[in-house]
Amino acid sequence: MIQSPMARVRTIFQRFGLDSFILGIGIAILLAWWLPQYGCTNSRYHLHEVAKYGTSIIFLVYGMGLGLQKLRDGFTLWKLHLVVQISTFVLFPLIAFVLCELFQTAPYALIWTGIFYIAALPSTVSSSVVMVSIAKGNVPAAIFNASLSSILGVFITPLWMSFFLRSSQLHFELGDTILNIMLMVLLPVVIGAALHPLWGNWIERHRKWTKRFDQSTILLIVYTSFCDSFANHAFDGFSPTVLVLLSAGMIGLFFLLYTTISLPCHWLHFNREDTITARFCGSKKSLVHGTVMAPILFPGFAAIGIVLLPLMLYHALQLILVSMLAQKKRLNSPD
Repeated sequence: MIQSPMARVRTIFQRFGLDSFILGIGIAILLAWWLPQYGCTNSRYHLHEVAKYGTSIIFLVYGMGLGLQKLRDGFTLWKLHLVVQISTFVLFPLIAFVLCELFQTAPYALIWTGIFYIAALPSTVSSSVVMVSIAKGNVPAAIFNASLSSILGVFITPLWMSFFLRSSQLHFELGDTILNIMLMVLLPVVIGAALHPLWGNWIERHRKWTKRFDQSTILLIVYTSFCDSFANHAFDGFSPTVLVLLSAGMIGLFFLLYTTISLPCHWLHFNREDTITARFCGSKKSLVHGTVMAPILFPGFAAIGIVLLPLMLYHALQLILVSMLAQKKRLNSPD
């Protein structure tokens, strides 16, 4: 069957992990630069509030689709789970902290804050599971670890950021921050999980529409976050060279983690499927949690767009890199 030119372009983009959502992030940032007045905190359109309520709905729906049985079923491979969670919440932050201490300079302090913020975040859920499936890894273990990571991140991410920001000028109240994240993220997940017997099947049948709602809400959060930054001229003085160097740094950071995770997998004699799951889940970071937590961790901060910029780049690049790696693993699979 002969594909149209647009279909061929779409196929090429998908092969490299590029999709309409990544394009949408770029468009949201451009709109924030062009029309910041509509998404600012003091705007009469209250888009920040819309994004806030949309966030809670995202995690309510996530809980409905999760259910508690999936978590109970995954406890058996505890060595694999430890490797993934330690890679996500210990190894990644420690590497980022060392890099920040060695290379951080005053003009780019906020960018380094954003880099450490990436390291402190939980792993992704949907894309980790999809990529592990493509690479023929251990999919049930990926579901378990991605779900567990999302729950642990509610508590661990604020703790790491409190440690990192203790000497900065940014105001940070750890107790209030964790409470707000629990109310916005964890509580909807728990309520959703309780509703899973009633609504779980319906959610599974309408995954396409719930995914679109998730992505639309994230794009709104990206737009409003960057509106405040552009309105307050937070990006003044940042050259295109900084963006190129930051992108290269995100690629290097990803491969550093991806390669390092293979060491405990080798020591513990993981099979091929478990090694794929550990490397994919342990090196990826969640854009959903990052965009949701940022307004809570940095309330009223005008330059929040700068802090989120490394996460935007890491998210896009991790999808491209992991997609390429997953296809390679699939082709090299013995099955």
